[in-house]
Amino acid sequence: MILRRQDLGEADRLLTIFTPDHGKLRVVAKGVRRLRSRKAGHLEPLTRARLMLARGRNLDVITQAEAVELFTSLRGDLERLGQAFYVVELLDRFTVEEGETQRLYDLLLKTLGRLAAEDEGSVVVRFFELRLLELVGYRPELFRCLGCGKELKPQDQFFSVDMGGILCPNCGAGRKHAHPISLAALKVLRYYQRNAYAVAATAKIRSKVHAELDRLLESYLTYLLEKRLHTPDFLRRVNELATKAYKAETTT
Repeated sequence: MILRRQDLGEADRLLTIFTPDHGKLRVVAKGVRRLRSRKAGHLEPLTRARLMLARGRNLDVITQAEAVELFTSLRGDLERLGQAFYVVELLDRFTVEEGETQRLYDLLLKTLGRLAAEDEGSVVVRFFELRLLELVGYRPELFRCLGCGKELKPQDQFFSVDMGGILCPNCGAGRKHAHPISLAALKVLRYYQRNAYAVAATAKIRSKVHAELDRLLESYLTYLLEKRLHTPDFLRRVNELATKAYKAETTT
């Protein structure tokens, strides 16, 4: 899977790819910026491709490329395209080069396939976030207080981004890096964490709860990565434009 690209020299590109057996790799695609390059169309981001590589002094070089899946439907929908790039950015940030990553690769393919199939985008993305966190070792604790260890009562709680899970009101109040989380939002996280996608996708979730989880998960991910993600800002702008367009249509 092609994750991202970067221009290199006058005609080449440096590609970040994600493979099932060797994890994340950086490889060179020589001459792909030339107009007559036959490989260029097979090496775009969000493309699953079959590649042949030759060993280079520092980086491997692509000698052959064949696109296997282009996820074409994503490219005509700005919101879904943004969600797909968000998924790719998360995977890129949370993984290191090389290593066995079959489950992460499978998760990525399934997630992009669900977005391309026009499943509910917010559900697809949230499910991906939680599964990714689990696979890379940051599964949040959602059932017991990380402060006192007690089982949580059915009420609003706090989510501690530095501890990686829930704090009860007694332990979380006034604590740095602890964000309030409603009982409704906590139930959604638990439901997604416990169930397979086919079950999780059936949940009916209010937009207010989705917005709360957007803010909460962004804070948690930013804390873990020690760096802000780029695509959430893009997605917010897309949603703002869509809302303005909808309001304009309803008033005419």
